[in-house]
Amino acid sequence: MLKQFLRKLPRKSQRSDSLDSVGTDSVDRTSNSDDGVQCTNFGNKISSRLRVVKRVSSAVFPSSIMAGSEAVEPNLAFNDVSNPQKPNLFISKLNLCCEVCNSSDPGKTTTEQDLKRQTLIELVDFVSSGCAKFNEPAIAAMCKMCAINLFRVFPPKYRSNTASGEVDDEEPMFDPGWSSLQLVYDLLLQFIGYNSLDVKVAKKYMDHSFILRLLDLFESEDPRERDCLKTILHGIYGKFTVHRPFIRKAVSNIIYSFLYETERHSGIGELLEIFGSIISGFALPLKEEHKMFLCRALIPLHKPKSVGAYHQQLTYCVVQFVDKDPKLANSVITGLLKYWPVTNSQKELMFISELEEILEMTSMADFQKIMVPLFLRIACCLNSFHYQVAERAHMLWNNERVLNLIRHNRQVIFPLVFPALERNSRNHWNQTVLNLTKNTRKTLFEMDEELVAACERKLEEENSHLNEATEKRKLTWERLEIAAGIKPSAANIVPPVKPTACPIAC
Repeated sequence: MLKQFLRKLPRKSQRSDSLDSVGTDSVDRTSNSDDGVQCTNFGNKISSRLRVVKRVSSAVFPSSIMAGSEAVEPNLAFNDVSNPQKPNLFISKLNLCCEVCNSSDPGKTTTEQDLKRQTLIELVDFVSSGCAKFNEPAIAAMCKMCAINLFRVFPPKYRSNTASGEVDDEEPMFDPGWSSLQLVYDLLLQFIGYNSLDVKVAKKYMDHSFILRLLDLFESEDPRERDCLKTILHGIYGKFTVHRPFIRKAVSNIIYSFLYETERHSGIGELLEIFGSIISGFALPLKEEHKMFLCRALIPLHKPKSVGAYHQQLTYCVVQFVDKDPKLANSVITGLLKYWPVTNSQKELMFISELEEILEMTSMADFQKIMVPLFLRIACCLNSFHYQVAERAHMLWNNERVLNLIRHNRQVIFPLVFPALERNSRNHWNQTVLNLTKNTRKTLFEMDEELVAACERKLEEENSHLNEATEKRKLTWERLEIAAGIKPSAANIVPPVKPTACPIAC
C-alpha cells in the first residue's frame, strides 16, 4: 500500500531537471576546463547585467518609483526618440542637470557648464511646446533638479552693509551665475503653470519644506532673481490651494523677523506685491487672521528706515484692505500717526500721499473718530520748513473727497489748522508755500466766512494772552534779580516773544 501511494506522488518537473542538469554540466565543464575561459565568460555576463540594472535604477528620482524602466541616453535630442521614450529622456536630462560642476579643472568645468546650459535650454523648449507629460517620476526629478540648482545659502559678503532701500542710489548686486539660474527658473515656472500637471502628486514633492527654501531665496540681492521668485510663488499660491494658509503664515514670519530682529531683507517689496494680489481675492467678511496681518505686519512696516524700498507695495496692500472693509481705515490712520516720522522728510511725503488715498475711502463716521489727532498732525506738516512737505500738505485741499470731509466737520477742523496757516503767512521762507497758504485761506473763507473770522479773533486773543504771560515772566525775573542784589542790565532784559509754531504758556 505504501509503495502504491508513493507512486502516485508527482515527480519533479522537467524544467527543474533541466536546470539541475545545466548547473551540473556547467560545473563539470568548468571543473574540467584547463584555461577557465567558460568561467570567465559566465562571470562577465553576470557583471554586465548588474551594471545595466544599476544604471537603470539611478536614472530616475526617486529610484523606487520607476524601477526597471528603460534608461535613455541624455545626450539624445527629443526629436530623435519615439514618443514613449520621451518621458524617460526628459528624466535623464533632468538628472544630468543635477550634476554640480567641479571647479578644480577649469577646462572641464566650462565644457560641463556648456552641456548643462544646452540641456536646460532643450528642457525649457520641450516643456513650453506642451509635449511633456509630468508623471510622478518626472515631477520628483524636476523638484530634485530645482532644489539642487536653486536652493543655496547666501554668504555674508553677498549682502550689502546698509539696510535695503535706505540708500536710494545704491547699485543692485547681480549674481554672476544668473545665466544658468534663469533657465532653471524658467523651467520651474513652465512646470508650475503646466495645464495638465497633477496637483495631488506634485504637492508631495513641492511640500512645505520646498516652499520654505523657496522663500529663503527672496534674500537674494539680485532683482532679476527676486522677480522670478515673485512670479513662481504667485503661481504656487494660485495652483496649490492646500498650501495657501502655510504660505501666508511663512510670509508673515519673514515680515516679523524683518521688523523685530534684523530690519534687513531684500525681498520685502516682492513679498508685499504678492500679498497685494492675494488681499484683492479675500472673501468678505474678512477673517480675523487677515485683520491681524494688517495690524501686526502691514501697519508696523511703516516704521523701518528702509520703508522707501517697499512703500509703494505696502500702500497698495493697505489700500486693498481698506477697500475691502472701510471700517479698517480708522486703525490704519491711527497706525500712521503712531509711526509718523519726525526727522525724515522723505518719509513724511510718502505718509501724506498714503494718507490721502485712505481718506478717499474713509466714511464720515470713521473720519470723525480720528479727525482731531489727524489734523493736528496735518497742521504741523503745513508749518514744516521743508517746503516739499508743506506743499504736499496743502495739496490735500485740492482733493474733493478730503475737502468734503473738512466741509462737514469745519467747526472742529478750522480752529486746528487756521493758526498754522496764519504762522505760515507771517514766517515761512518759501514763496510757493506762501502762495499755497493764501489759496488755502481763501478756500476756508469761501467755505465759512463767519467761522474764519471767529478763528481770527480767537487767535488774536491767544496771542494777546501769550504776550501778557511773556511780560509777567519778564517782570518776575526782574524782581528776582533785584531781590538777589543784581542790578538788571539792558542785556538781561528779555524782549517780548512773538508767538512761535508751538506756543506753550508757562
